[in-house]
Amino acid sequence: MDLDLADRVYVVTGGARGLGRATADRLVAEGARVVLSGRSEESLRDAAAVLGERAHAVVADNADAATPARLVEAARERWGRLDGALVSVGGPPKGPVTVITDEQWTTAFATVFLGAVRLAREIGQELPSGGSLALVLSSSVKAPLAEMALSNGLRPGLAMVAKTLADELGPRGVRVNGLLPGRVATERVAELDESTGDPEAARRAALATIPLGRYGEPEEFGRAAAFLLSPAASFVSGVMLPVDGGMLRSL
Repeated sequence: MDLDLADRVYVVTGGARGLGRATADRLVAEGARVVLSGRSEESLRDAAAVLGERAHAVVADNADAATPARLVEAARERWGRLDGALVSVGGPPKGPVTVITDEQWTTAFATVFLGAVRLAREIGQELPSGGSLALVLSSSVKAPLAEMALSNGLRPGLAMVAKTLADELGPRGVRVNGLLPGRVATERVAELDESTGDPEAARRAALATIPLGRYGEPEEFGRAAAFLLSPAASFVSGVMLPVDGGMLRSL
């Protein structure tokens, strides 16, 4: 399938590693150009070097109110256009509701929730007809994850914001969707397994909940994200798409 991504331009936040990087890889492989953002200059520089002339790196923090304008400006200055964005934020700390502090909730709200809302709101209003936003959320949108109170509390709200923004931007021809990754083999998931004290047992327990019987590969997520962002998905909007090997049991 031709995704019709040739020469289109996308912002990819968190684009130096994990699911953001996997999406950037696929977008570039399909002929698109990407503005990668993140907080680590070294990681961004390395990612941009691998992706070559179709990638441009911008050191930026999603929690910074100036970040959306900087990323829009970078895309337009570099390539004269902007067609969409993947809004990927880092995972919040692990812990149960009974342990997570007010300070942790406040910090996570500013970075995970408000940062993503601001990026989607500001970039979405700059997109032309045919533009597309995709938010990287979590399977916690539909089912709570053990020991992940912050994610369970914030991700469902982001999903509803994305759904509402799809209603608001739809009349202008701009689409908004969400992606709900399950256990995809990123550094973040490896860290979560390690945090249990018995990563092999954690992995076995997770695999028992996945009908396909394995963790996903980052490139599998990247292909799904690139499709949702692309013109090939031109009549798909307001959708929360699980990329989880069948792990979610809800419809």
